[in-house]
Amino acid sequence: MKLAVIGRDVSRSDSPAMHSFIARSLGDEITYEALSLPEEQFEERIGGILSAYDGFNVTIPYKLRVIPHLKKLCGDAALFGAVNTVLCSDLSGHNTDGFGFMLMLSANGVETEGRRALILGAGGAGRAAAQKLCRAGAEVFVYDRNSANSQSLAKDCPGAVPSPRPFAGCDILINATGVGMHQTVGVSPVGQDIISGAAVAVDLIYEPAESAFLRMARELGKRTVNGLSMLFYQAYCAECIYFGRRPRENTATELYKDYLKYIKEAKS
Repeated sequence: MKLAVIGRDVSRSDSPAMHSFIARSLGDEITYEALSLPEEQFEERIGGILSAYDGFNVTIPYKLRVIPHLKKLCGDAALFGAVNTVLCSDLSGHNTDGFGFMLMLSANGVETEGRRALILGAGGAGRAAAQKLCRAGAEVFVYDRNSANSQSLAKDCPGAVPSPRPFAGCDILINATGVGMHQTVGVSPVGQDIISGAAVAVDLIYEPAESAFLRMARELGKRTVNGLSMLFYQAYCAECIYFGRRPRENTATELYKDYLKYIKEAKS
C-alpha cells in the first residue's frame, strides 16, 4: 500500500519509520512518506493526495479540516469529530488517537476512573483524550486559548467541562496543544504553579523526548509520560485499519517493546 502522513510540518515525524517497522513486523508491504502541507495549500492539494495514496495519517492542524473531503466517518472519528487516519478507497475517516491514548495511560500505570483530568488544548488530540477519559469515568476539564474550541468540545462531549483558565489541583495534567515542539521547543503551555498541583503530567508531544513541560514536572517530583508510545499505538491501530485486521492491545504493547529495542540498536 502507498501510505503517508500529512501535517503542517512533518519533516521530523517518526511516523514513516514507525509504520515501516510495524508493517515489516506484521508481514505487510507498504511505502510511507511524510508530506508537509502549508495551510494555504491544503484545499488545493488534498484532492490529489486522496487520489494518489491508498491511505494516510493526519496530524496538526488538519484533523478537522480533512473531514469535508471524506464521504463518511467511522467509529471514534464520528464520536470525536476529528480524523487521524484516512482510507482512500472509500474516502472514510477514522481516529486511532483514543486507542493509542488509553493504551499509553494503562501501559504506564495511570489510573483514570474517578480521577480529575485537565486537558490543555481542544484540537483533535484533545477531543480524543476528553472522550476517552469521560467514558473511563474521569472528571474532565478542558482549557484552550480559544474558548470557542473548548466550548465546542464540551458540546460534542457532554461530560467535559470547559475551563476559563488552567488550574492546579488535577490528578492528570495533559498537554494536547503542540506547544513544546518545532518552533516552540523549550516552551511549556503552563508554568510550575499549575504543574505542581498535578500527580501525573502527560505530554502528547514525543519530540523532544523530554519537553519543557515534562522537565518541570520531573523536577517537581511528578510522574511523567511522553507521547511516543501513544504515537506508536495509534500507528499500529491505523495499520490494522489499512489492512482490515482487528487491533489487539497485547500485540501493540509487544510490538512497541520490539520497536524501542530496534531504535536503541539503530542509534548504537
